Amino acid sequence: MGMILESIRQQQVKDSLPDIFPGDTVRVHVRVVEGNRERVQAFEGTVIKLARSGPDKSVTVRRVTHGIGVERTFLLNSPRVDKIDVVRRGRVRRARLYYLRDRVGKATRIKEKRTQ
Repeated sequence: MGMILESIRQQQVKDSLPDIFPGDTVRVHVRVVEGNRERVQAFEGTVIKLARSGPDKSVTVRRVTHGIGVERTFLLNSPRVDKIDVVRRGRVRRARLYYLRDRVGKATRIKEKRTQ
């Protein structure tokens, strides 16, 4: 029974996902259903957490809109996630960036990673 479930889970895994790390600014294109219509909506923000690996992989993205912090967690292999673009690479020294929740304005800036 376990092998059957594992084979089904492996079929759900997307291979077109970019490498994402905490501190990166990403644009997640999400399919949104409104009534009988479906459209793609972009959510751009900073990655504050990556969770697990394999088919259950998820990413938590934070952005501040009109002075209110909004965090969304996306299952990366979900059919609702259309695509993910990495806007810029951030240079951070820890895996979970929860400290950004307590910061406001320019204090939330993250240094950009230099590309060689």
